[in-house]
Amino acid sequence: MTTTLRPTEPLQHNADGTRSRRYQVCVNSRPVGSIHLGTSAAFGDRIARILDVRIDEPDRRRGRGTVAVLAAEEVARSWGCRQIETTVGGEAGEAGAALRLFEALGYVHRNRGMEKPLGEVPPELPAGSLEHPMGAAEFEAWLAHESEDYARVWIERGVPEAEAYARSRHDHETLLPHGLATEDMLFSVLEHEGVRVGTLWVSLQGGKAFVFDVEADGAHRGRGHGRTLMLLAERQAIAAGRRTLGLNVFAGNTPAERLYESLGYETTRYSLYKDLL
Repeated sequence: MTTTLRPTEPLQHNADGTRSRRYQVCVNSRPVGSIHLGTSAAFGDRIARILDVRIDEPDRRRGRGTVAVLAAEEVARSWGCRQIETTVGGEAGEAGAALRLFEALGYVHRNRGMEKPLGEVPPELPAGSLEHPMGAAEFEAWLAHESEDYARVWIERGVPEAEAYARSRHDHETLLPHGLATEDMLFSVLEHEGVRVGTLWVSLQGGKAFVFDVEADGAHRGRGHGRTLMLLAERQAIAAGRRTLGLNVFAGNTPAERLYESLGYETTRYSLYKDLL
């Protein structure tokens, strides 16, 4: 039997500069599912994205999804893409099956989203730990440092340097159009016994809170201040009426992953990628 992709629409040129196209997944010309392929808004035509793939229930567990993804990779190559990426849900049910499919095809974990439900009572900070909002000078120094670190994370994961710095600029300009004064963004400095030990950036946009950046200062790592910063994030979220706190963690950051898991965070999505040779 032959599995092929049949376009169901013309190639779309979207307002954000991306391209995309929807396809039927067919076995001997019989439709058995669908796949939606696009390019990356953040990195442009160099990177393709599998936006959605679905196989009809009667045809699942027969390798249709595997062949459909491989066919989508060939389409991405014909578009001139050098890499392909996708996002799948957590490890339960169908999401778990999709995760295993992509892993078997050589897709590598880039990062994962995690969330924690919050209660009504904010946690207490350890004795001697206090926070204060960032001042203007503190914010400018933090932003320069955080922007550099963010670009370096992408460079370490194979993104060309120019593109990584462009993404860092784009993401920070988009998220922080008014800098320190951007609405529903909280920037905090954590002190312990009068000494600065870390920083925290929490977003309250939407119905959930989200930790965009948390960092214990280099000289004070390994002393529990990362955990204290995450407790501070919970306090800020609860005070703002949010009952879910989310975050993103890059693959390979084992200390952070262990910290978040120990605090009760659960994985909600995985982002994976594969180089196209």
